[in-house]
Amino acid sequence: MIGLAKFLRNVTSNNADRRLKALKSIADRIIPDFRLTWSQIDWWRDGDFNRYLDRFGHRKGFHTHHRWMLWQLIRLAHGVEGDTAECGVWEGASSWLICAANRGKARTHHLFDSFEGLSAPGPKDGRYWKPGAMAAGEELVRQNLRPFEGSFVIYKGWIPERFEEVAEKRFAFVHIDVDLYAPTLDSVRFFYPRLSPGGILLCDDYALATCPGATQGIDHFLGDKAEKMIALDAGGGFLIKGVPTASAVDASLA
Repeated sequence: MIGLAKFLRNVTSNNADRRLKALKSIADRIIPDFRLTWSQIDWWRDGDFNRYLDRFGHRKGFHTHHRWMLWQLIRLAHGVEGDTAECGVWEGASSWLICAANRGKARTHHLFDSFEGLSAPGPKDGRYWKPGAMAAGEELVRQNLRPFEGSFVIYKGWIPERFEEVAEKRFAFVHIDVDLYAPTLDSVRFFYPRLSPGGILLCDDYALATCPGATQGIDHFLGDKAEKMIALDAGGGFLIKGVPTASAVDASLA
């Protein structure tokens, strides 16, 4: 009874920290492994970024952390030679950020997608995904990216069918978001050697339990490379071309 009274006081409190504690007490019972975070993160209140999220209906969705990290990481490619590319476009929300960052630069953004959703998952991909998931039409993407018309090229087809059309180009930033082992491996195999020194390769699906194949594909490819993926706290991972990366160590010192 005392616990319930305390919970009700926290829920109705004007203090945000107390309301968060009330939410945590519920989450601990419903999803015991789920970890909440503090609500004082500045970018949650970034007006410009929230207007971008609202454009795609993502402010209250599960993609916001990944969008913000892309928006920050592409800043590292500001002075790097080359174009930008995305493998797996969905509705164009990530490409919007990349095109926005490219404004004023002599860069073209190259978008690769089947626009028919995912291909059939393989044995390394687990059971989460089904063929055709995450489908979005090419015309929807063109409509969403209309403010950047003329600065991007769309290549409709299954990865890696159309990669050779950009084989002679160099890249400053590549975003891979294809969820499955085979297209992820195909994407990193093609774009890694074409990344300019200092270029960023970002994989949206890295280190996510729903995308074991994507993680395995990238780790397999990077096995003999100096660069390794830096796994991000909200899922996803990135590397910087030409920057050697230490292997992960045991944080517990066990």
